[in-house]
Amino acid sequence: MPICTMMAMTGTETSRLTIDLGAIVANWQDLRDRHASGEVAAVVKADAYGLGAQIVAPALHAAGCRHFFVAHLSEALAIRPLLPGAMLAVLNGLAPGQAEVFADRDITAVLGSLPEIARWVAEAQRLGRRLPALLHVDTGMNRLGLDETELATLAADPEVLTNLDLLYLMTHLVSSELPDDPINQRQRAEFAAACAALPPMKRSLANSSGIFLGPDFASDLARPGAALYGINPTPGLPNPMRQTVRLDIEILQIRQIEQGDSVGYNAAWRATRASRIATAPLGYADGWPRSMASCSHAIFDRRPVPLVGRVSMDLTTYDVTDFPEIMPGDWLTVIGPDRTPDDIARDAGTNGYEVLTSLWSRYARTYLA
Repeated sequence: MPICTMMAMTGTETSRLTIDLGAIVANWQDLRDRHASGEVAAVVKADAYGLGAQIVAPALHAAGCRHFFVAHLSEALAIRPLLPGAMLAVLNGLAPGQAEVFADRDITAVLGSLPEIARWVAEAQRLGRRLPALLHVDTGMNRLGLDETELATLAADPEVLTNLDLLYLMTHLVSSELPDDPINQRQRAEFAAACAALPPMKRSLANSSGIFLGPDFASDLARPGAALYGINPTPGLPNPMRQTVRLDIEILQIRQIEQGDSVGYNAAWRATRASRIATAPLGYADGWPRSMASCSHAIFDRRPVPLVGRVSMDLTTYDVTDFPEIMPGDWLTVIGPDRTPDDIARDAGTNGYEVLTSLWSRYARTYLA
C-alpha cells in the first residue's frame, strides 16, 4: 500500500500514529452503499475526529464525497480551499457577525433558530442573491435546532425563507446506536411532521448508527462521522467498519524491581513478584486516558502487556516480566487490530469518539494512501 508520511510539528519518533486513509475511504464507500436512498456526507469536525481534516477531507473528496460537515466556522475556513465544488456546512449554526464570512467563503449555514434564519436572510438580501442553507429542527436532542414554537412560527410564515436556497431539512438522532430505543421512532415521526409543515426540500436524517436502523431512516443525505473512522456504529454486534488507526510507542527504559516495590505516582501499584517494568512515552498530555491506571494493556506480538501504575502526563509503565525478549527500543501497540479505540474506551469508561479526538500532536503521523 502506498505510504504518505507527514510528521506532526511536535511529533516524536518514539510514538507513531498511523492513519489508514484507504480504510477511511472504504468505510465511506460502504456507508454510501448501505444508504441507497441518497447521498452520504462526511463529518470531519474535531479535525476529522482527531485524525487530520486537512488530509482526510481531500482524500474523501477525491473518492467522490461532495458533502462535508464541521462544527465550527474556523474548521470550515481551514479546509474550504481543499474541497472545490463541495458543500461544506457548519453544524453549530450561524453566530452574530459571521454571515459575511460564510457567504464570502462559500460555506453553508445550518440554521437552527429564528434569529439565525433572520441573519442569513439579511445577508442574502444585502448580496442580492439566494444563499444555501440547511434547516435544523430539534426532535428530541434539546441542544440545537428549531424548537416546537419556532417551527410553528416558521410554518405559519414560510415566506421568510424566500431568499434562501434550502438544500436540506435535518435533525439529529438521540439514540440511534440503540435500535430498540423507542425515541428513534418518535424522532422519525416528529421529523416527518416537520417536513410536512415546511416548504418541500430534501431531507437529512441518519448519522453513523442511523444508517443501520433500516429503510425507515433513509433520507436524501446521511451524515456519518465516527463510523468513517472505524468506531463501531452497532454496539454489541461485530463492527462492520474497517479499523483506521494504529498507535505504537517505543520502550524507553526497562528496570528490574523487587516484590513490594511501587511504580508511578502515589505508589498506586505494587509488584507482587520480582518484575521487569517498561516505561513508554505515552501520557494524558498525549490524550491517553488517565482513568486507565492499572486496568488496561498494550499489545506485543499479539499478546497483552499489562499497564501498571498511574498514567502520568508523559509516561506510562508496563509489566513486561513475562516478556523476557522485550528490550528498550522495542515497540508496543496501544491502538491496532487487537486493541481498537472501542476496546480502549471500555477500559477508560468513555466512548471511542473521545479516544480518537483526544489524540494530540506529539505523535509522529504517517498516512497510508
